[in-house]
Amino acid sequence: MVLTHIIVANLIAGLASVWIAAQLSLGSMANFVKQLVSLSVGLLLATAIINIMPEAINSGANVDGLAWTFLLSLLFLIALEKLAVFRHTHHHEGDGHDHEHGHDHHQAGVGGLAILVGDSVHNFADGVMVAAAFMVDIRLGWITAFSVAAHEIPQEIGDFIVLLNAGYSKSRALFFNLLSGLASLVGGVIGYFLLDSVNVLLPYVLMVTVASFMYVALADLIPSMQASRSWKDSASRFGLMALGVGVVCLIKLLH
Repeated sequence: MVLTHIIVANLIAGLASVWIAAQLSLGSMANFVKQLVSLSVGLLLATAIINIMPEAINSGANVDGLAWTFLLSLLFLIALEKLAVFRHTHHHEGDGHDHEHGHDHHQAGVGGLAILVGDSVHNFADGVMVAAAFMVDIRLGWITAFSVAAHEIPQEIGDFIVLLNAGYSKSRALFFNLLSGLASLVGGVIGYFLLDSVNVLLPYVLMVTVASFMYVALADLIPSMQASRSWKDSASRFGLMALGVGVVCLIKLLH
């Protein structure tokens, strides 16, 4: 039963996030990207702090060990960012940076495959984390999967832009991104069988999830929110972030 939930949730989170990102990147809904980023911040922070962290701490695992897991996970994510694997930050023509003409197209062409590989690794890890959440509680698993899908959408949009800039057709970019999204399903199934045999690891995987969600929210998404210089726009983004927190709190209260 738990494995079925893991498979369905990872399929929904992986494929739906790619499909929505495609609609936003390739369609006429691009104006909603900023709103999605702000909403994702609230969802990620609330899921990590209100739902997942208490589950890990209340599991009976050594609190010092959980704290070290959290700290080392953050340091590891920072190191991965420096290697440009975990977070994809790219330059594009007309972005205000002083590059020679064609610089960004060349960079994207070189990095297209690397983007897909890095995204697959990231999605695989997301699948393992979703599996860990489901093995603690079905409700927690679905909240985690929902938050994973929400934070994947802005990143998938960035991937679409890079692949299109690298010369991929829209259909090829969509196909390869969908294929990359399926890595979360593989991670979920492997995570289920691995963690099922070593239950003592569950609280520590949950703390890795907390670190990952908080890092993505604070280092990857919030900086783009702070770029706004308009009080009205800033208030709107903060309101959407608060809405994300409210959604997670409401789900927790209802269950």
